[in-house]
Amino acid sequence: MMALVRAFTSSAAQRGVNIGKPVKIPFVPLVSESGFPGAVGNTPLLRLNKLSKTCNANILAKAEHLNPGGSVKDRAALYIIMDAEQRGLIKPGGTIVEGTAGNTGIGLAHICRARGYKCVIYMPNTQSQGKINLLKLLGAEVHPVPAVPLDDPMNYNHQAKRHASSLENSVWTNQFDNRANRQAHIETTGPEIWAQTNGEIDAFTCSTGTGGSLAGTTRYLKDISNGRVQSFLADPPGSVLYSYITSGGVLKERSGSSITEGIGQGRVTDNLAPEIESIDGAVQIPDEKSIEMVYRLLDEEGLFVGASSALNVVAACEVAQKLGPNSTVVTLLCDSAERYAPRLFSRSWLDSKGLSSAIPNHLQKYIVLD
Repeated sequence: MMALVRAFTSSAAQRGVNIGKPVKIPFVPLVSESGFPGAVGNTPLLRLNKLSKTCNANILAKAEHLNPGGSVKDRAALYIIMDAEQRGLIKPGGTIVEGTAGNTGIGLAHICRARGYKCVIYMPNTQSQGKINLLKLLGAEVHPVPAVPLDDPMNYNHQAKRHASSLENSVWTNQFDNRANRQAHIETTGPEIWAQTNGEIDAFTCSTGTGGSLAGTTRYLKDISNGRVQSFLADPPGSVLYSYITSGGVLKERSGSSITEGIGQGRVTDNLAPEIESIDGAVQIPDEKSIEMVYRLLDEEGLFVGASSALNVVAACEVAQKLGPNSTVVTLLCDSAERYAPRLFSRSWLDSKGLSSAIPNHLQKYIVLD
């Protein structure tokens, strides 16, 4: 490393470059020989400077919205398809079928295009139109269906499974209970966070949909730190996981709802189940705090991210308060706000949810849509 610094310094001096300031190693760009799939992961870790000062802690956010498909779900989508290929479940020209709230479907659609598969997506019709439109633009066949509980045979996941079983050379990727999802974060997200923090991390927290991100990242960080790094589940209203963790395993009936999309659960998925005992605690974040943080992140940090990302950041601050001053807490920025802007920055939508008053007066200027 020092030899590289000396060589660069010498070369710069020969070219007449002012090297009075400390020299930085030249940037080495990522080259993906496999195209889109090889560009998944290796996202930046951002220190949220103003929030860190406010929280008296180091709040670090993994910029998963900078994945090539725009979300953390690119990781799970890639590993799920690679797993199906390695197990011989899908052949060239086959069809990938999934039930998803949107982002996993978007990741799958990108990778299907890159690998030559057809893509069929079933999703609750409560999801943003932006996600539906993007899936169609990516060539996916999209079936928005009524949002009904998992025990209803018309649940979007059951419909996806039946669709896959009706086709030749197809696979239902089953993201909620397919542990290739969890493995993606054991092999990529966790190691990246550990390397980017040089092991100087006290806790990790994020919300769960499938549970893959929390479970896989937790497993790696627990193993590499000999259990020192703590893990906290972040939950929106309407999910049962907060009460499940804090009660020591009592699974209550699901009630309530949240503006966040793709997170919160009514059950413990197969991805999450192996790490339940490893989770050190949970925090529940009301929608009012999440929506305020959407606007704060834009105003204070220049980050245009969605409500689930904002919820994660609120959770990171609350975890830091639990751990004490100067603690280092890492979380995930799941995706950008682009897919949700017609809702999150709409006065009429915010009013309909009773959330306009949750946004401080000095941030109301960002409510630019009717």
